[in-house]
Amino acid sequence: MTVHKYGIIMNGVTGRMGTRQHLIRSILAIREQGGIHLENGDTIMPDPILVGRNENKLKALSEEHQIERWTTDLTEALSDEYNQIYFDAQTTSRRAEAIKQAIEAGKHIYCEKPTDTTLQGSLELAKLAEDAGVKNGVVQDKLFLPGVMKLKRLIEAGFFGQILSVRMEFGYWVFEGDWQEGQRPSWNYKQEEGGGIIVDMFPHWRYVLDHLFGSVKAVSCTAATHITKRVDEEGYEYEATADDAAYGTFELENDVIAQVNSSWAVRVNRDDLLTIQVDGTEGSAVAGLRGCKTQHRVNTPKPVWNPDLENTIKFQDQWAEVPNNTLFENAFKIQWELFFKHVHQNDLFPWDLLEGARGTQLSDLGLQSSKERRWLDVPELSVKEVGKHANIN
Repeated sequence: MTVHKYGIIMNGVTGRMGTRQHLIRSILAIREQGGIHLENGDTIMPDPILVGRNENKLKALSEEHQIERWTTDLTEALSDEYNQIYFDAQTTSRRAEAIKQAIEAGKHIYCEKPTDTTLQGSLELAKLAEDAGVKNGVVQDKLFLPGVMKLKRLIEAGFFGQILSVRMEFGYWVFEGDWQEGQRPSWNYKQEEGGGIIVDMFPHWRYVLDHLFGSVKAVSCTAATHITKRVDEEGYEYEATADDAAYGTFELENDVIAQVNSSWAVRVNRDDLLTIQVDGTEGSAVAGLRGCKTQHRVNTPKPVWNPDLENTIKFQDQWAEVPNNTLFENAFKIQWELFFKHVHQNDLFPWDLLEGARGTQLSDLGLQSSKERRWLDVPELSVKEVGKHANIN
């Protein structure tokens, strides 16, 4: 049995998501379980080096989790041949340039999304990675959530019959920062810093819709900035220049209609922060982050509209929970393990930088649709067209 060590440059993991999901719940969890065990008896063992701009944060994070390697010098980390993988969880506006530097250094690329703030930039990254021959992947964590995996199981089993429509509700109230601290960083609400809920969330909706229900063919979107004044981390009031809510309708292949509401200015009155309702001819389901419930056609109640009478049907009681039937691990960790296997033994990994570009494409079209107040078709993207779209020689 051979242990294959992989040095991983982890850039931008001092933030909440990077620390919690990628470092602790993924990389450190893989190390604690003894690595990733392969069928031939070998093991893949990740060895992280933390990179960031704040020396104090890096030092504190490294000491807390007994990580020996950290640096504020990205160039130095990239120059070390031991480090074979570059991971980026920085703010969106900083990501593209660092990834370009890593590609030039010959590193395999794994990164958060959006990969860039524009389609041109995202396509350029995909093209550069392809030309350099480095393996690459983009985090698409929601595909590996227990609730979404249960939903996929239902689709593959033919539970829905013909799928008719999808309704997704995402969001929660993000405090303005005055009387209670906001749960999201202030740059999320500044267009000039790459913020906005469309840029942040439409890449998620693209891969969820594409991989579960069918390719997105057209989009109509209305963006809004409901909360126009917020208070930043230093206590200063600022003008919110980016959208904090988006109301989208998507036409998918096979005539499926998807309605997706995304908002950081909504108070939650549903089972989870994200719910996905799928209605089909044979049955319906509602999935959250971890759970999924179904209602088959034979169990569907028969309400009659009559506002003069008290409703006697307890609609919420008419649904059955989909059992776990398996052990669901952390969604980020699952995809990390798949990416390691892709790098080490070329296992299939379809969630590459081109997939990331498709997410950015939907963000761009959503913003354009809102600005122009009209439906827009979603053109197909392929690797062969990357140079043309990105204006690269």
